[in-house]
Amino acid sequence: MMDPSKLLRPTELGLYCEAGDFFVDPWRPVPRAVVTHAHADHACWGCGRYLTSNEGRRVLQVRMGHEAIVDSVEFGESVDLNGVKVSLHPAGHILGSSQVRLEYRGEIWVVSGDYKVEPDATCSPFEAVRCHTFVTESTFGLPIYRWPSQQAIFDEINAWWRSNRDAGKASLLLGYALGKSQRLLSGLDPSIGPILTHGAVEKLNRAYREGGIDLPPTAYAGTATKGKSWAGVMVVAPPSAHGTPWARKFAPVSTGIASGWMTIRGTRRRKALDRGFILSDHVDWPGLLGSVDATGASRVLVTHGYTSVVVKWLEEKGLQAEVLATRYEGERDDGGGEAGDLGEGDLGETITLGEVSNEVQIALDGEGESETEDDA
Repeated sequence: MMDPSKLLRPTELGLYCEAGDFFVDPWRPVPRAVVTHAHADHACWGCGRYLTSNEGRRVLQVRMGHEAIVDSVEFGESVDLNGVKVSLHPAGHILGSSQVRLEYRGEIWVVSGDYKVEPDATCSPFEAVRCHTFVTESTFGLPIYRWPSQQAIFDEINAWWRSNRDAGKASLLLGYALGKSQRLLSGLDPSIGPILTHGAVEKLNRAYREGGIDLPPTAYAGTATKGKSWAGVMVVAPPSAHGTPWARKFAPVSTGIASGWMTIRGTRRRKALDRGFILSDHVDWPGLLGSVDATGASRVLVTHGYTSVVVKWLEEKGLQAEVLATRYEGERDDGGGEAGDLGEGDLGETITLGEVSNEVQIALDGEGESETEDDA
C-alpha cells in the first residue's frame, strides 16, 4: 500500500502519482498528464491525455496541437483519478496557469507550477491553498529579487515608447511569446502609436482574446518592409528576435526587454539592450516566503531555481524542506526563453551567486533576516 506522505515521486518521465496513475507536468510523453500551464517545460508534447484548467485550455491546445486530447475543469472543481482527488487552483503566472492540489487518504499536496502573487489583467490571480506538502518553484529565490509594482513598470515602458516616438525611432519590446508578451500588451497605451507583434506573439494573442482577455489592437509585424519609416511604432516580439535581420528592418529602433533578471546590474549592457524593465511572471523572494507561509505546509519541496538557498532559509525557520530534482527551467537567462517558449530573460548564462551584490550575500548569511521576514 502506498504511503500517502509520498504522494508524488520523481521518475525519468516526470513527477508521478502512483496512487492515481498520472503525472504532473511530465517532461516526457505519458498516458495521462495533469498540466499546470502551457510553457514547454511543463507541457510535454505527445501525451495521451491532458488535464488543465478551462481558462488555459485554448493556449494548451494551441501548443500541443489540434489532435491532442485536452480535458479541462473549472478552478476549484474536483475530479477523481483512481481514488486521488485532484483540483486546480489559480497560480497567476499566465492565462490558465494552475496549482495542482492532490488529496489522498487525508494527505494533501499542492504543486505550485510557476506562479506569481501580484495580480495582472491577463490571468486569474494566485490563490494560496492549504496543504501538508507544498512543492514550490524558486526561479528568483534570492533576497535581491523584490519586484517593483507592475503599474510603475508599465509607466516606465510607456514613457520610453513616447520618448522613442518623439526621437523618430521605433520601439522593440522583448518578452516571451506566451504570457509575458500579452501582459506587456495589456499595459501599453495605444494612444502613443501603432502596436505590431511578432507572429509567435500574434498567434497566442488570438487565443487570449478568445479566452476573454482584453488586449489593445495589434497588427502582425511580418508584413513590415525594410526602408519604410517605423517611427513611433511599438513592436512586441520574443527575445530570440533580438539582433536578427527581422528586427533590424525597424531601424532606427530602441530595444528593451522585460524580465526579472533586469534586477542584476549589467545584464542589459552585456547583451547590447537599450533598456531593461524589471517585470517577471514568477514569484519574487518576499512573495515566495509569504506563499509558503500561507499554505500552512509543514513540508516544502523546492524545485527549479535557487533551490539550496530557499531550502536553507526554510529549514532555519523550522520547516522540513528539501530540494526536489526536476527538469523545469522557469525564467531562463540563456537565450532559450521560458523553457523554449521564445522567452523571458534570453540574456546569457544563468546568473550565479557570484554575480549578485554584497547585500545579497549578507542576507543569505542571515543578517538581512528581519527585513525579509517583515516583507513576507
